[in-house]
Amino acid sequence: MITLHPFQQAVVDQVEKEIEQGRRKLLLVAPTGSGKTVMGGAIINHAVERHQRVLVIAHRREIITQTRDKLITNGTTPGIVLAGFEDELRPYASVQVAAIQTLHARAIRSNRMPMPAATYVIIDEAHHARAKTYQKVLDAYPDAVVIGLTATPARGDGRGLGNVFDQIIEAPQVAELIVGGYLVKARVYAPVDPDLKGVRTQQGDYVISQLSARMNTDQLVGDVVADWLKHGERRRTVAFAVGVAHSVAIKNAFLEFDVRAEHIDGSTPKDERDAILARLKSGETEIVTNCMVLTEGWDMPEVGCAILARPTKQMGLYRQMIGRVLRAAEGKPDAIILDHSGAVYRHGLPEDHVEWTLDVDRRAENPTQEKRQRGEEPKLRECPSCKTVMAAPPCVRCGWMPAPRHGRDRDFADGELGLVIGGKAQAPAYDENYRTDVFQQLRAVQQMRGYKKGWAAHKFKDKFGHFPPWRYNDLPPIAPTDAILRWIRSRNIPFYKAQRAVA
Repeated sequence: MITLHPFQQAVVDQVEKEIEQGRRKLLLVAPTGSGKTVMGGAIINHAVERHQRVLVIAHRREIITQTRDKLITNGTTPGIVLAGFEDELRPYASVQVAAIQTLHARAIRSNRMPMPAATYVIIDEAHHARAKTYQKVLDAYPDAVVIGLTATPARGDGRGLGNVFDQIIEAPQVAELIVGGYLVKARVYAPVDPDLKGVRTQQGDYVISQLSARMNTDQLVGDVVADWLKHGERRRTVAFAVGVAHSVAIKNAFLEFDVRAEHIDGSTPKDERDAILARLKSGETEIVTNCMVLTEGWDMPEVGCAILARPTKQMGLYRQMIGRVLRAAEGKPDAIILDHSGAVYRHGLPEDHVEWTLDVDRRAENPTQEKRQRGEEPKLRECPSCKTVMAAPPCVRCGWMPAPRHGRDRDFADGELGLVIGGKAQAPAYDENYRTDVFQQLRAVQQMRGYKKGWAAHKFKDKFGHFPPWRYNDLPPIAPTDAILRWIRSRNIPFYKAQRAVA
């Protein structure tokens, strides 16, 4: 049996209390990684104990199999309505778990099967419930208790789901679950917002064809690789791309630098996709790139880094993507998010509180981010010390505070992931000790690799914008850190690309 966490039990109790009071259309909202399927399973088991019949509908095979497995763990063996699972039909089982496409095709578009008997209808990933297929299924159960489960209760345009559900029941949000140890903190690294001027919007988000053409360039794809080498810590990683060609391009760019990367999309055969994800889980594969395949219904807590290369105007999609890496796992101190989409500046930090709504004429809001954009709260910026995105100092990760001003010029580091102030990237400042340490490490690399005399000085200029003072030549070499080695490797990317272009 699966034992519920206290917050999960409280949510389940609230759902059942509302049902006892006559509510019939409830929307259970809980962040990705908080155990929506576990809570849904508890509600289903309680209904079965009362001799009720339950229909669970979802739109992805992974959600259906996850739901089946958790129900079996709790002692309930459901029937499965899904193409390819005919040996698990079990039409007389008290719980039926159905793919919405299969159920609609077999029971509504044709008469190949009757609609399953149900007094409870559970909709997983319920933000899709406005689709016509769902509506036709729900029309067949006018007296049933309908319970939706989702992390992001909004349509694609951000508006509420009040034309399907009557009441929201919310689990604790991300910040509270981090404090409780159920989710991990996120470190967000964000480059300058990509230039999306002229990219049209349709149905609440960017037009994919135009967005793909804008994002799928050698320079932007190269930046994805360079920043992962600098900040990704070689963690198991999922990358979200705009389209198939963009995803493949990112995968190929990683392979060029000996990073074990694979790609999946909607046409990847089931067995091949399962094998790729198994290799990611084991660590044999370091990065899986995808296009709208792993945004929902995918659970792999071991993955500790997400690359957002897919800009979106949809807060729901943004929070679905970042939620994939917030699950806690043994030995996982935090999550790394490399935001090449500018989404953090539009939608806010992962731990920001979101005000969801059922109102079909309103959109979900992040009040803190809206205050930042109006100038009522400090705007998001990058910490000059650890480079994670923060609001006001001190940095919550490293404790950085700005040094007192002395009225003199300052030297700056490279600005690939620059300090973000008012939406503009500035180069972060470094002190004298940092610059001397870097030069000593570069000299060590020069000696170890047999590079020509002067290599360290030129790399120093590449990083800080000027050659090192002559006195630095008297400093002894020191062992390079992983951070410096990753930076050197990342700076080699444009050089090697230029060499291949000439060849």
